[in-house]
Amino acid sequence: MKKKVLVIGASTNPERFSNIAMIKLLKYGHTVVALGNKSGEVDGINIETEKLNFPDIDTITLYIGSKNQIEYQDYILHLKPRRVIFNPGTSNPDLKLLLIKNDIEVVENCTLVMLDAGSF
Repeated sequence: MKKKVLVIGASTNPERFSNIAMIKLLKYGHTVVALGNKSGEVDGINIETEKLNFPDIDTITLYIGSKNQIEYQDYILHLKPRRVIFNPGTSNPDLKLLLIKNDIEVVENCTLVMLDAGSF
């Protein structure tokens, strides 16, 4: 099933995993929206710098460290995604607890691996 995915920590740098994930998500037919520190564009996806009210987000995939996640907690809860993926290096027990308390599925995995394995 194709999903609408928000990439938090998006980058125009082709060496960043968030960039690779955006391209791969598109390749697998998902709708991708992106939020990052700097605006830009990756394969037709605009990277927004403001926390926009994206409707119908199924999955949020995180590419920011736990210290930077604090400012996104309320935003993530407001969007009410079905799940949040904590990619390697983004683990955050406090945010995980908050998400679980709000009935949001928590996944600790790599988006890229999940896509290739067919488990996304």
